[in-house]
Amino acid sequence: MPRTLQGNTGEWELVIGMEVHAQVSSNAKLFSGAATAFGAEPNTQVSLVDAAMPGMLPVINGYCVEQAVRTGLGLKAQINLRSVFDRKNYFYPDLPQGYQISQFTQPVVGKGEVAIEVDGEERRIGITRLHLEQDAGKSVHDMAPDATFVDLNRSGVALMEIVSEPDIRSPEEAGAYLTKLRAILRYLGTCDGNMEEGSMRADVNVSVRRPGEGYGTRCEIKNVNSIRFVQQAIMYEAQRQIDLIESGGKVVQETRLFDANKGETRSMRSKEEAHDYRYFPDPDLLPLELDAAWVEKIKAGLPELPDEKAKRFQDALGLTADIAGQLVAEREIADYFEQVAKSRDAKIAANWVTGELFRYLNDKGLAIGKSPVSASALGGLIDLIADGTVSNRLAKDVFDEMAASGKDAATVVDEKGLRQISDTGAIEAAVDQAIAQGAKQVEQYRGGNEKILGWFVGQVMKATGGKANPATVNEILRKKLSG
Repeated sequence: MPRTLQGNTGEWELVIGMEVHAQVSSNAKLFSGAATAFGAEPNTQVSLVDAAMPGMLPVINGYCVEQAVRTGLGLKAQINLRSVFDRKNYFYPDLPQGYQISQFTQPVVGKGEVAIEVDGEERRIGITRLHLEQDAGKSVHDMAPDATFVDLNRSGVALMEIVSEPDIRSPEEAGAYLTKLRAILRYLGTCDGNMEEGSMRADVNVSVRRPGEGYGTRCEIKNVNSIRFVQQAIMYEAQRQIDLIESGGKVVQETRLFDANKGETRSMRSKEEAHDYRYFPDPDLLPLELDAAWVEKIKAGLPELPDEKAKRFQDALGLTADIAGQLVAEREIADYFEQVAKSRDAKIAANWVTGELFRYLNDKGLAIGKSPVSASALGGLIDLIADGTVSNRLAKDVFDEMAASGKDAATVVDEKGLRQISDTGAIEAAVDQAIAQGAKQVEQYRGGNEKILGWFVGQVMKATGGKANPATVNEILRKKLSG
């Protein structure tokens, strides 16, 4: 839903577009065979091509092209069977060639879209293009007070630049867009989406306007590396522009950086227009020609993506839209849930995954891939609940012990003596004791106060250590209290 901000002179609307740089999941770079592993020692993953040594020619990595096509198909975008690589010319210490090989007028992927939902309202964010380009190196300024060091490990790493239309209207929509985009990339396996490692980062274009007016002057916030920071940067930058305009100033198109420590943007440089880069087709690379049958083969092999999976969870398994959305947010979560739900009640499985499992993972700060309770182990606990071995209430204690010890549910139940009591004789004795101790409550129940039954259930559960079968307890209580 569009967010308007209140200024001193009226309402303002936000207009936001993004350029997301997603590192292609590939063991080799875009135009060389050098490795791409994160965290290597500086300048240990640099080929002669990456270092721009004289006479070295780029050779396209076909797997990176395939990954870009897969991503385009996942974004429901047009795949261009002919595309061209260009040289984007600028000078910087960590760009050894003096130009970046990218795509300009003829990218490999054209228009597409991403569906998002904010506050129950669905919107579609247009994708302008996806093009392939090589990354630059990295300048390091904090190793010495009077020197800058250059690490070329990232030089030549394959990036997909995914450019959105200026369709985003609030920080919340920006967060939803990035979250959905990252999920799609991870489902496809084309980018790991690890923003903290720099394999996915966003340039955010922000402008403001009066509702109904044309676009204002935009500023670009470079290389924001978390969804939370993207939202903070948008709010700060929008308010900065509103304050500037209302005080009689004028927004200047420029590139800005976001200072996460101060929660503010600051000017980096005036914004270059595209023609300043002097793009021209790279003479070392022929136009990229794709076969339509090859593209169709990739399309046929796409996995089920988040939106389709969520719809199936609702239609086939009877889950609510909210629960289904939580379960498909990450591919690992969806895979985990489907293993738990296999041959079991899907709603019960979903409740345990989004309830106790998510609670535990959030408390410990763990991703689902690091869960000490495997999908098969959680399924085993649900089976023990279904066959009456353990009560729902005690099952939560069993789960916590499983997480702490790594043991399966059956072992925990036996070791802790948590097996549910279904023997009617033992339960009747506890019921008789509760009735004998609650003459006042018996009178209230027989006077029509049905809610007081919960008091008796609590007494029986207390007497049996919470192990009595609740259904049996209720049945015996009602019979004895009515009699």
